[in-house]
Amino acid sequence: MWDAEKCDLCGECLERCQYVDYDKEKAVRQIKELMEDKPAEILKECITCCACNEYCPTGADPFDLINRLQEVHNSLPIPEKMRKFMDAGGTMPSALIRGEDSRPALSLCVMEHPMPGDAVGGQMFEGMTIAKGGDYFCYLGYVHIGMESPLREHAQGFIDTLAAIGAKEIVFIHADCHAMISKMPEYGIEVPFKAIHIVEYMRDYLKAHPEKITPLNRKIAYQRPCASRYSGEIEPILDEMFELIGVERVDRKYDRESAQCCGSLFSRIDPERIKPMVEANIQDAVDTGAEAMVFLCPLCMGGLAKPAGEKGMKPIFITQLVRMALGEIPFP
Repeated sequence: MWDAEKCDLCGECLERCQYVDYDKEKAVRQIKELMEDKPAEILKECITCCACNEYCPTGADPFDLINRLQEVHNSLPIPEKMRKFMDAGGTMPSALIRGEDSRPALSLCVMEHPMPGDAVGGQMFEGMTIAKGGDYFCYLGYVHIGMESPLREHAQGFIDTLAAIGAKEIVFIHADCHAMISKMPEYGIEVPFKAIHIVEYMRDYLKAHPEKITPLNRKIAYQRPCASRYSGEIEPILDEMFELIGVERVDRKYDRESAQCCGSLFSRIDPERIKPMVEANIQDAVDTGAEAMVFLCPLCMGGLAKPAGEKGMKPIFITQLVRMALGEIPFP
């Protein structure tokens, strides 16, 4: 949540932004306009990657201010088709497939169909209760069309529906869902279960079953999703998980705090601006000698799988990668 008292007008958040070319003076001027609720230029230039929250050295969360004002000023030219696509998330058919009470539940949000067919299965997920569909939609995706209010409006319902599963622990396969959970304190909502990021869950499974791992000995480029900006504590856990399965997360320009947005949504809004960024991101991964591009977000995979494949990198969803190390599916 934006905290004006923490902002010292250093300008670093917008000066470091990869999608605008602001010097310190312009960055500070933009922030001052935002603090006055004015329709600052950045509202139209921002592609909602959330990185400025991570860049901010004082924890003022400037993206939250930007995102709120994008909605107030209707700053982004969002096609009606895209709005309807987002609205459809909460209306998708839902199902709750009961598993063993001793196992955590697994929330798929509305990501079952965008994910590869073998993304969920095998020993890691055996016996888990599976929750999927619109009833479990997290609504965080609305920030990418310049809207914050749907998150706030649906936050309590999101938690109540998950709590009704009755599980003490719920694993979230969608990074957006875990990010949404992280926002509950600002909404004053208590989370009555333990929320577990899919990366943390897989890391813990691997640590508990080292005898089942066959190191892959592969070099991979990782596509960090924008929602991971809300869950920075997962980065060292992800590195540990990669080490456990014997993959090298190549050191490249567009990763970690400098990760590029996949551009899946904004390529429909401003393709001429986004296309060169996507090409640079893919080429950056290729130049490191990565054999595969690994995805945590199904929508990132949907947008980048084809260009990655055309450059000789295998597109792999992160749960598939771990299943490969467990000998359940082959490395492509």
